[in-house]
Amino acid sequence: MTTDTTREVLLLASGDLRLAANQNCWPAQHAMEEQLGAALARQGWRVKRAHPYDPEKQHGFLDSQKMGIDVFRTLDPHQPLIVAESVWQYSHHVLAGLTTHQGPILTVANWSGQWPGLVGMLNLNGCLTKAGVAYSTLWSEDFTDAFFEAGLHQWLTEGRVTQDYSHVKSFSAATLPAADEQTGRAFGKRFQQNKAIMGVFDEGCMGMYNAIVPDELLHATGIFKERLSQASLYAAMRDVTDAEAQQVLDWLLARGMKFNWGTNEATQLTRNQTLEQCKMYIAAVRISADFGCDTIGIQYQQGLKDLTVASDLVEGLLNNTDRPPVYSKTGEELYAGQALPHFNEVDECAGLDALLTYRLWNELGLSGETTLHDLRWGQLFDTGDGEEFVWVFLISGAAPPAHFVGGYEGASSERQPPMYFRLGGGSLKGVSRPGCLVWSRVYVMDGKLHCDLGVGEAVALPAAETQRRWQETTPEWPIMHAVLRGVNRNQMMARHKANHIQVVYAPYEAKAHQACRIKAAALAELGIEVHFCGDVKGLVPDAVHSQMKQAVLPG
Repeated sequence: MTTDTTREVLLLASGDLRLAANQNCWPAQHAMEEQLGAALARQGWRVKRAHPYDPEKQHGFLDSQKMGIDVFRTLDPHQPLIVAESVWQYSHHVLAGLTTHQGPILTVANWSGQWPGLVGMLNLNGCLTKAGVAYSTLWSEDFTDAFFEAGLHQWLTEGRVTQDYSHVKSFSAATLPAADEQTGRAFGKRFQQNKAIMGVFDEGCMGMYNAIVPDELLHATGIFKERLSQASLYAAMRDVTDAEAQQVLDWLLARGMKFNWGTNEATQLTRNQTLEQCKMYIAAVRISADFGCDTIGIQYQQGLKDLTVASDLVEGLLNNTDRPPVYSKTGEELYAGQALPHFNEVDECAGLDALLTYRLWNELGLSGETTLHDLRWGQLFDTGDGEEFVWVFLISGAAPPAHFVGGYEGASSERQPPMYFRLGGGSLKGVSRPGCLVWSRVYVMDGKLHCDLGVGEAVALPAAETQRRWQETTPEWPIMHAVLRGVNRNQMMARHKANHIQVVYAPYEAKAHQACRIKAAALAELGIEVHFCGDVKGLVPDAVHSQMKQAVLPG
């Protein structure tokens, strides 16, 4: 891969586009790079940082696509390269350069909940996967553990890291109960034939190349994009009256939702900010109805963040079947008795998943609200049956109250962190109720749509542990304590092709497994390549399936 005399690794750090976020997160990034450099030194390699610390900006991140392209022009395209992340990052800052880099690429994150470096790395991994760029990936708490050091050694000597994918089973290599497959495929046919409209309020949020589904792939599933402008959403907000916004707020207060209001617009959530969010909610529903949208995604982080309050409260309400009523100008209730599935950060992969899941679950007589969470972090915890790895699933507010302990009464709204949300606005915060889950992720790989899915459980943790995990991450945001069945931490990190994960509840364990199987058949009917991950019960074992296939082969 390189000679002993040039045992040097290039290091890049992709950062945020927002200056305040880069400045706040830089100390954690710097500390992580020191640990990573020490780990490389122990193996006889040295680090060359590909771009310097900027004393004027007070951080050392790549903070734009332009800067990333400029830096890559100066690099040896054959030299081994590490993208090191301890923060949220915009993948397009480095994607252009990585698509033409010919040396081995390693993405690395520190195992910490403090800043979402793991989330940023998974997003970059999903982008590289979609782009067809070969890469390896690793993670560590302090870069001294055996897993990390063995992986780093392999990458330095072989240019790749071997990961454990033994938990993955292809749908094509599995046999489902006939009734489940028939139910899923029949639904898939109807879904495809009936067609649906995906409202996209500006594509490409935060450089998420992996979150954009090419139109031709989406059309094959029966979904077609309606490309909308966030400027139109902002304009529509101005047509919503103060009285209409107050009616939405009154509805939420009557349901017992709490708002942590203060008076300082710069650092606290104010009543006016919440009312502005209520206007956005009404405007989003009205525009969606005008264009016949079945699911929508608001980008917010670019454009709207400079105009108005955060969209997260809006997104969580849209994802809930029981939500404040919205009326047209002629008095007709819009989407009465229905959720309007929202895909956070315009993640179109999640939009496809959310719409299909919501409709399928409803047909199965189940509650179909979904949450798109970030796969943020996690640790071992004794849940009563011995230590299990309990993930922290966390998102900036777009979780439906139907997922919370206590519903609306268990929900609160807190001001979004100023470093990300300058103009404020509140989250839709709560603790996800215990229960069985089906989890999934749609992604693009090799020019095709794929979906990984499995089963799990949202577990209850002691209040003190929940608070500790919130303080280790972002306490303003909704949280789910999740255990994924048959998938360990390293398998999940190695395999997952996005920062996002979709979760939906099932009433009991057997129903979760059945619904997972039916959903897999529905996705397969749409032409999506499906992969079961972990313990999905009710599948015919491989050996039996192989014998069945051999039995029907001619000769």
